[in-house]
Amino acid sequence: MSGDKAGLPDKDGVRFLDAGDSALIVEFGTVVDPALSARVVAFERALGHAELPGIIETLATFRSVLVNYDPDRLSRAQLIETVEHLLGDDIEARTSARSWRLPVCYDGELAPDLALVADSTGLKPAEVIERHVADDYHVYMIGFSPGQPYLGGKEESLALPRQTEPRLKVPAGSVAMAMALTTIYSLTSPGGWHVIGHCPVRLFDLAWQRPALLAAGDKVVFKPVSPREHELITGEIAAGKYRPEMAEL
Repeated sequence: MSGDKAGLPDKDGVRFLDAGDSALIVEFGTVVDPALSARVVAFERALGHAELPGIIETLATFRSVLVNYDPDRLSRAQLIETVEHLLGDDIEARTSARSWRLPVCYDGELAPDLALVADSTGLKPAEVIERHVADDYHVYMIGFSPGQPYLGGKEESLALPRQTEPRLKVPAGSVAMAMALTTIYSLTSPGGWHVIGHCPVRLFDLAWQRPALLAAGDKVVFKPVSPREHELITGEIAAGKYRPEMAEL
């Protein structure tokens, strides 16, 4: 692989793409796939461990890592030299992740699109819920809003296109689906995904040491809860007494 040939892949298919004069995209492939995502996450963490002066921020996406850097402290050539060295290491061995079990209420006004999803997929609402909670999800990336995860599962029967008319306001905590992905809105915002439930767990808080609860590479499973359980959990969160179930992988 040569750092002078921007955009040309190396033998492993990794490409360097410039994003202006102070950002570099390290692209690992062209598909949305958990194995490729694992390479992306492992590389981003390895680059962080390298503590290279001049790197401002990194962002893992579905298939690439965006590296923002200060060209006055770190040249493009120096950055690519470090990247090439890291790509030659067994960076997958450095990957660590967490498994989260998050409560979701799939009921009433908290699930305004559940009936539509059921009708569009030929399933009953209870079957949509059953399949959604039976799946296990991979966090591909955090984006759109701070702390908002893009989650991929294996249940293809629930895949639907986005809504033709997005809502102007989707409440924070809304669990929504589009294509073959699920997301949890971290903040109240516009959105065009199908809302099928609500998770009361806060996903983003600037007061936390790590402001985003979830990270790329984490795993998520959903635990269905009743409206009453949802209300109790919401109260415990407000009182600072609730912690979501989490295990290190």
